[in-house]
Amino acid sequence: MEFSDLVRTRKSIRGYKKDAVPREVLEEIVEIAKGAPSSMNTQPWHITIVTGGPLDRIRKGNTENMVSGVKPKRDFPMKEAYEGEHRKRQIEVAVQLFEAMGIERDDKERRMDWVMRGFRQFDAPVSLVLTYDKCLEPAAISQFDLGAVSYGICLAAWERGLGTVINGQGIMQSDVVREHAGIPDDQNIMICIAMGYPEEEFSANKVKSRRAKNDDFVTFVGFDD
Repeated sequence: MEFSDLVRTRKSIRGYKKDAVPREVLEEIVEIAKGAPSSMNTQPWHITIVTGGPLDRIRKGNTENMVSGVKPKRDFPMKEAYEGEHRKRQIEVAVQLFEAMGIERDDKERRMDWVMRGFRQFDAPVSLVLTYDKCLEPAAISQFDLGAVSYGICLAAWERGLGTVINGQGIMQSDVVREHAGIPDDQNIMICIAMGYPEEEFSANKVKSRRAKNDDFVTFVGFDD
């Protein structure tokens, strides 16, 4: 697939087949994604790929904590509530997803079930947990680098017929993920990526989020000189 087509067709996948993802395919994906740029070639990422029983225990722990009202615990500061234009974009894709799934605004049960899917890693057969060394804190540049390798993972997976969704809900209970994925105490958990073969009949998989026009966020300087 041409790179431009790869970028334009990729979308977040939130419904997966139960089929296992072969380890050799995951190794190929990482081999490609690690070509992402990083500050001064520091390559600050660690990737823990979780499946099977350990992933099921993460799902269970995340879900139980959510239901019992345990407050989110992340390994780095994060703004939990978006505002302004960012909030509008968040709502827009939520509306797209709920419409695709036929979830009405007042259907609290189905809306809650949708939220819980995120804590269950969207029931994907694989989760990639991205971490960085705590000694890099304050780690804004390292976190930027992990964003680059995350995108590489998503594109390399898509090229191989696999779907992904970058899943912040999946690491909101970092202690649960750390315990069952065996993340060392000297690493901070940044994000996880749910991955698997897309379930074509899952309605939300037809949704592709819309992007702002270039004029909304791009400024050209010096081109008229």
